[in-house]
Amino acid sequence: MVFSFIFVKDTSFMRYFIHLSFNGTHYHGWQIQKNAPCVQAYLENALGRILRETVTVTGCGRTDTGVHAKDFWAHFNYTGNPFRCDVLTYKLNAILPHDIYVYDILPVPENLHARYHAVSRTYRYFVRRNKDPFLEGLSSAPGTYTQTPPDPEIMNKAARLLLGTHDFTSFSKLHSQTRTNTCTVMEAYWFVIQTDFGTAPLWVFQVTADRFLRNMVRCMVGTLLEIGMGKKPVEWILQLLTEKNRSLAGHSVPPEGLFLWKVNYDKLKQ
Repeated sequence: MVFSFIFVKDTSFMRYFIHLSFNGTHYHGWQIQKNAPCVQAYLENALGRILRETVTVTGCGRTDTGVHAKDFWAHFNYTGNPFRCDVLTYKLNAILPHDIYVYDILPVPENLHARYHAVSRTYRYFVRRNKDPFLEGLSSAPGTYTQTPPDPEIMNKAARLLLGTHDFTSFSKLHSQTRTNTCTVMEAYWFVIQTDFGTAPLWVFQVTADRFLRNMVRCMVGTLLEIGMGKKPVEWILQLLTEKNRSLAGHSVPPEGLFLWKVNYDKLKQ
């Protein structure tokens, strides 16, 4: 007797993207961890309460403890009755903590993945020059309380050497579980902004790449600040890219100045 099996694709669910932001000060990053508050857990719990079914949310990436996200995307599958996206958005914001905000929810094709279909991500790191009671927790001041501040022009000269496709092992946290440490950096530069409520200008480092390694941006900032303060030459960047040795690079700056600023998709209208 011959048995014939026909596999039918399960199309009994709808996939939705959630667009949100969060202040990471009180969270141990996005991804669920044991015995630690995480953004993913709060979002899944809120969705489960409203939709009355267990919901698993997949984020566009991980964030470290204390890191913020201005632009974060996640997706989930739903098998229940149809709902109005604007109503669900309103209900989520009503029960989520004050430091997590959902912009909107939208239906997407069932194969669109929040993490794997992101073509690039942009991070910003905010450095305050002086004490600032209004920017505490949303910016950092790694080594900048000095009479001779870092030179943005020199830091930009060094940042240009990060552009292109390189092995960024020297800028990655040791023993991270990645198949490759090769990334393509599309932009990396410093600029200065003045906030209306701040007491001093902020230095901002912006970097865009197809992917990032753990602690990569924070290590880049620490390395560039050392160059900007004259502790290392601009060409140090080339040595670090060649040596592939994390112990040779600068220290990782604190997490509170780091924001996931923009996530870009080809297949999602933003």
